[in-house]
Amino acid sequence: MAFDRSIKIAPSILAADFANFGAEVRAVEAEGADWIHVDVMDGHFVPNLTFGPPMVKALRRHVTTVMDVHLMISPVDAYIAAFADAGADVLTAHVEAGPHIHRTLQAIRGAGMKAGVALNPGTPAGAVAHVLDLCDLICVMTVNPGFGGQSFIDMSDKIAELRRVIGDREIHIEIDGGVDVKTAPTVARAGADVLVAGSAVFRGGSVGDPAPYGENIRAIRAAAEG
Repeated sequence: MAFDRSIKIAPSILAADFANFGAEVRAVEAEGADWIHVDVMDGHFVPNLTFGPPMVKALRRHVTTVMDVHLMISPVDAYIAAFADAGADVLTAHVEAGPHIHRTLQAIRGAGMKAGVALNPGTPAGAVAHVLDLCDLICVMTVNPGFGGQSFIDMSDKIAELRRVIGDREIHIEIDGGVDVKTAPTVARAGADVLVAGSAVFRGGSVGDPAPYGENIRAIRAAAEG
């Protein structure tokens, strides 16, 4: 997983057909997805419930790019080993999910994964200032986490601040929530390089007709790069 700051599109499988996850992953990768984003929710930290390590492990054999697992759960530490075993390449925990984010990031890296930290819309960039050297990715939430299809919240100032403090560190800035062709240019200009998109990628297509996935991915990428 070589580091670069080119724009990467990470479709969120939360917007895919739940009965065809494996086929959806293969289809969206074939149509140009750079990463696959997997949203894990516990019904406690966020008001929604998705799936856990067994589902992530089942998905792993279909993912040939980067499996980007976003934990919207609390606590986190007790599940790190299970998600490592499931095959996550990047494991992201929320800074708000527990009192010891430094320890959590250490544990994620210690389990052999890239370590991500996520910030809710109300959490300032400074919350991760003292753990930057343990981060491989910072996920800026541009919706309140828990559900797909929400309206975008502009976090351009936060993204730009993070980009400044990251400096030359090899840390991705990921945006999660409301990303589409209209909002992609805003977050890319501010300094983001990984764009999570759910409904904006999967809209209009299906496993049987995946061409719209490619059209959507190319449109978001072009908007961000333009």
